[in-house]
Amino acid sequence: MTPERTAGEQVAIAVEAPAHARTLGTTTRDVARWLATLPESVVSWRPTATAWSIKEIIGHLIDSAANNHQRFVRAASQEELVFPGYEQDDWVRTQAYGSAPWELLVTLWQSYNLHIARVMATMPAGIRDRRRETHNFHQIGFRTFSVDQPVTLDDLMEDYVLHLEHHLEQVRDRVRGASTAGGSTT
Repeated sequence: MTPERTAGEQVAIAVEAPAHARTLGTTTRDVARWLATLPESVVSWRPTATAWSIKEIIGHLIDSAANNHQRFVRAASQEELVFPGYEQDDWVRTQAYGSAPWELLVTLWQSYNLHIARVMATMPAGIRDRRRETHNFHQIGFRTFSVDQPVTLDDLMEDYVLHLEHHLEQVRDRVRGASTAGGSTT
């Protein structure tokens, strides 16, 4: 459960927050409610032997949240936007998301993303919008970034939300696939 904001706090954040922070908060709340309704047979289903299940996709999004949370916070106190990457398949496998309790994964995913939405919303615009020449977004970003073009922290924040939306579309595809394959979606 998250503490309620006063009406004044909600208005202040809504006015100042970048659109992608508001999108992340809304998407997270809406999707978490839907995810919680999915049965084990659907969230564990794989379209192929090597493809991720819904549990593993949400696990990957938890890993993405953990990595990007650190990037967003570190960016406030460093000049260059250079951050370590991570081996996503290894992380998913090592943490055995496929056998994790579904309710735990949904709760962690929701909580982490609501926190990140708050971090995005409260990050001063001067930090979010400062253009930086040195970065490695071409290596860690979801979208295509040019190594020789300056970027902002806000670019990375928006990229995070686009990456999340991409994987949520994969989740929707898995639900449709599981239904076609005979799994129950209710």
